[in-house]
Amino acid sequence: MSDVTRILGEIEAGDPSAAEHLLPLVYRELRKLAAARLAQEKPGQTLQATALVHDAYIRLVDVEKAQHWNSRGHFFGAAAEAMRRILVESARRRKSAKHGGDLDRQAVVASQLEAPAECGNLIALDAALDELAREDADAAELVKLRYFAGLTVNQAAEVLGVSPRKADFMWAFARSWLRRAISSDSP
Repeated sequence: MSDVTRILGEIEAGDPSAAEHLLPLVYRELRKLAAARLAQEKPGQTLQATALVHDAYIRLVDVEKAQHWNSRGHFFGAAAEAMRRILVESARRRKSAKHGGDLDRQAVVASQLEAPAECGNLIALDAALDELAREDADAAELVKLRYFAGLTVNQAAEVLGVSPRKADFMWAFARSWLRRAISSDSP
Protein backbone atom coordinates (compact mmCIF):
# COMPACT_ATOMS: atom_id res chain seq x y z
CA MET A 1 0.00 0.00 0.00
CA SER A 2 1.47 3.36 -0.99
CA ASP A 3 1.91 6.15 1.53
CA VAL A 4 -0.81 8.21 -0.18
CA THR A 5 -3.35 5.38 0.04
CA ARG A 6 -2.43 4.76 3.69
CA ILE A 7 -2.82 8.44 4.59
CA LEU A 8 -6.12 8.65 2.70
CA GLY A 9 -7.34 5.74 4.84
CA GLU A 10 -6.25 7.56 8.00
CA ILE A 11 -8.10 10.71 6.91
CA GLU A 12 -11.21 8.64 6.22
CA ALA A 13 -10.89 7.11 9.70
CA GLY A 14 -10.98 10.64 11.15
CA ASP A 15 -7.31 11.16 12.05
CA PRO A 16 -6.93 14.97 11.95
CA SER A 17 -3.12 14.85 11.78
CA ALA A 18 -3.11 12.66 8.67
CA ALA A 19 -4.10 15.57 6.39
CA GLU A 20 -0.85 17.34 7.27
CA HIS A 21 1.17 14.43 5.88
CA LEU A 22 -0.81 14.13 2.65
CA LEU A 23 -0.10 17.51 1.05
CA PRO A 24 3.69 17.11 0.79
CA LEU A 25 3.19 13.74 -0.93
CA VAL A 26 0.65 14.88 -3.51
CA TYR A 27 1.51 18.57 -3.92
CA ARG A 28 3.64 18.22 -7.06
CA GLU A 29 1.02 16.13 -8.85
CA LEU A 30 -1.81 18.44 -7.79
CA ARG A 31 0.20 21.46 -8.96
CA LYS A 32 0.66 19.86 -12.40
CA LEU A 33 -3.06 19.12 -12.54
CA ALA A 34 -3.88 22.72 -11.54
CA ALA A 35 -1.47 24.17 -14.10
CA ALA A 36 -3.05 22.02 -16.81
CA ARG A 37 -6.54 23.19 -15.82
CA LEU A 38 -5.50 26.85 -15.79
CA ALA A 39 -3.80 26.51 -19.18
CA GLN A 40 -7.23 25.75 -20.64
CA GLU A 41 -8.69 28.98 -19.23
CA LYS A 42 -9.02 32.26 -21.13
CA PRO A 43 -6.24 34.82 -20.77
CA GLY A 44 -6.79 37.20 -17.87
CA GLN A 45 -7.40 34.46 -15.32
CA THR A 46 -6.31 35.82 -11.95
CA LEU A 47 -6.37 32.50 -10.12
CA GLN A 48 -2.92 30.94 -9.85
CA ALA A 49 -2.08 27.24 -9.79
CA THR A 50 -0.83 27.37 -6.19
CA ALA A 51 -4.03 29.00 -4.94
CA LEU A 52 -6.11 26.52 -6.92
CA VAL A 53 -4.22 23.57 -5.40
CA HIS A 54 -4.65 24.90 -1.88
CA ASP A 55 -8.36 25.63 -2.29
CA ALA A 56 -8.98 22.19 -3.79
CA TYR A 57 -6.91 20.47 -1.11
CA ILE A 58 -8.89 22.18 1.65
CA ARG A 59 -12.12 20.99 0.07
CA LEU A 60 -10.80 17.45 -0.26
CA VAL A 61 -9.44 16.83 3.21
CA ASP A 62 -11.93 18.83 5.26
CA VAL A 63 -11.90 16.80 8.48
CA GLU A 64 -15.49 17.74 9.39
CA LYS A 65 -16.80 16.06 6.22
CA ALA A 66 -14.77 12.86 6.05
CA GLN A 67 -14.60 11.48 2.51
CA HIS A 68 -14.10 7.90 1.40
CA TRP A 69 -11.21 7.44 -1.03
CA ASN A 70 -11.05 4.08 -2.80
CA SER A 71 -7.61 4.70 -4.24
CA ARG A 72 -5.03 7.24 -5.21
CA GLY A 73 -6.77 7.62 -8.59
CA HIS A 74 -10.09 8.30 -6.88
CA PHE A 75 -8.42 11.03 -4.80
CA PHE A 76 -6.90 12.71 -7.86
CA GLY A 77 -10.19 12.43 -9.74
CA ALA A 78 -11.91 14.19 -6.87
CA ALA A 79 -9.11 16.79 -6.86
CA ALA A 80 -9.73 17.49 -10.55
CA GLU A 81 -13.46 17.86 -9.87
CA ALA A 82 -12.79 20.22 -6.94
CA MET A 83 -10.54 22.35 -9.17
CA ARG A 84 -13.21 22.45 -11.87
CA ARG A 85 -15.78 23.66 -9.35
CA ILE A 86 -13.44 26.34 -8.03
CA LEU A 87 -12.78 27.60 -11.56
CA VAL A 88 -16.50 27.66 -12.34
CA GLU A 89 -17.24 29.57 -9.12
CA SER A 90 -14.48 32.03 -9.98
CA ALA A 91 -15.88 32.52 -13.50
CA ARG A 92 -19.39 33.08 -12.17
CA ARG A 93 -18.09 35.59 -9.64
CA ARG A 94 -16.24 37.52 -12.39
CA LYS A 95 -19.37 37.58 -14.59
CA SER A 96 -21.59 38.91 -11.79
CA ALA A 97 -22.55 42.56 -11.94
CA LYS A 98 -20.87 43.16 -8.59
CA HIS A 99 -17.49 42.20 -10.06
CA GLY A 100 -17.76 43.98 -13.41
CA GLY A 101 -20.12 41.68 -15.25
CA ASP A 102 -20.01 42.34 -18.97
CA LEU A 103 -17.64 45.30 -18.74
CA ASP A 104 -14.47 45.01 -20.80
CA ARG A 105 -11.09 45.58 -19.21
CA GLN A 106 -9.22 48.54 -20.64
CA ALA A 107 -5.45 48.71 -20.64
CA VAL A 108 -4.05 51.77 -18.90
CA VAL A 109 -0.74 53.12 -20.03
CA ALA A 110 1.23 54.66 -17.18
CA SER A 111 2.47 57.53 -19.37
CA GLN A 112 -1.13 58.61 -19.95
CA LEU A 113 -1.80 59.07 -16.27
CA GLU A 114 -1.25 62.50 -14.79
CA ALA A 115 -0.29 63.20 -11.24
CA PRO A 116 -3.03 65.28 -9.65
CA ALA A 117 -2.16 68.92 -9.12
CA GLU A 118 -3.10 69.06 -5.47
CA CYS A 119 -0.65 71.66 -4.16
CA GLY A 120 -3.35 74.25 -3.53
CA ASN A 121 -5.74 71.65 -2.15
CA LEU A 122 -3.03 70.19 0.07
CA ILE A 123 -2.23 73.60 1.57
CA ALA A 124 -5.93 74.26 2.16
CA LEU A 125 -6.30 70.80 3.70
CA ASP A 126 -3.35 71.43 6.03
CA ALA A 127 -4.83 74.71 7.25
CA ALA A 128 -8.25 73.13 7.67
CA LEU A 129 -6.70 70.18 9.56
CA ASP A 130 -5.07 72.60 11.99
CA GLU A 131 -8.47 74.21 12.61
CA LEU A 132 -10.13 70.80 13.00
CA ALA A 133 -7.43 69.75 15.49
CA ARG A 134 -8.36 72.73 17.69
CA GLU A 135 -12.01 71.64 17.60
CA ASP A 136 -11.61 67.82 17.63
CA ALA A 137 -8.05 66.48 17.91
CA ASP A 138 -9.08 62.83 17.50
CA ALA A 139 -10.99 63.54 14.29
CA ALA A 140 -7.99 65.43 12.89
CA GLU A 141 -5.69 62.55 13.81
CA LEU A 142 -8.08 60.10 12.12
CA VAL A 143 -7.94 62.17 8.91
CA LYS A 144 -4.13 62.16 9.02
CA LEU A 145 -4.08 58.39 9.48
CA ARG A 146 -6.57 57.83 6.66
CA TYR A 147 -5.38 60.42 4.15
CA PHE A 148 -1.63 60.49 4.67
CA ALA A 149 -0.86 57.03 6.09
CA GLY A 150 -3.43 55.21 3.93
CA LEU A 151 -4.99 53.28 6.83
CA THR A 152 -8.52 51.93 6.67
CA VAL A 153 -11.11 53.17 9.15
CA ASN A 154 -10.73 49.98 11.19
CA GLN A 155 -6.93 50.25 11.24
CA ALA A 156 -7.09 53.91 12.24
CA ALA A 157 -9.63 53.06 14.96
CA GLU A 158 -7.19 50.54 16.38
CA VAL A 159 -4.35 53.08 16.36
CA LEU A 160 -6.53 55.68 18.07
CA GLY A 161 -7.93 53.17 20.55
CA VAL A 162 -11.58 53.74 19.63
CA SER A 163 -14.25 51.40 18.31
CA PRO A 164 -14.66 51.06 14.54
CA ARG A 165 -18.18 52.47 14.85
CA LYS A 166 -16.89 55.58 16.64
CA ALA A 167 -14.16 55.90 13.99
CA ASP A 168 -16.82 55.74 11.24
CA PHE A 169 -18.72 58.54 12.97
CA MET A 170 -15.54 60.60 13.42
CA TRP A 171 -14.59 60.03 9.76
CA ALA A 172 -17.99 61.20 8.52
CA PHE A 173 -17.83 64.25 10.79
CA ALA A 174 -14.26 65.13 9.77
CA ARG A 175 -14.95 64.79 6.04
CA SER A 176 -18.01 67.01 6.29
CA TRP A 177 -16.21 69.53 8.46
CA LEU A 178 -13.19 69.66 6.15
CA ARG A 179 -15.32 69.90 3.01
CA ARG A 180 -17.16 72.86 4.46
CA ALA A 181 -13.93 74.51 5.71
CA ILE A 182 -12.05 74.07 2.42
CA SER A 183 -14.96 75.14 0.21
CA SER A 184 -15.52 78.34 2.28
CA ASP A 185 -11.81 79.22 1.91
CA SER A 186 -11.70 78.79 -1.86
CA PRO A 187 -12.76 81.72 -4.06
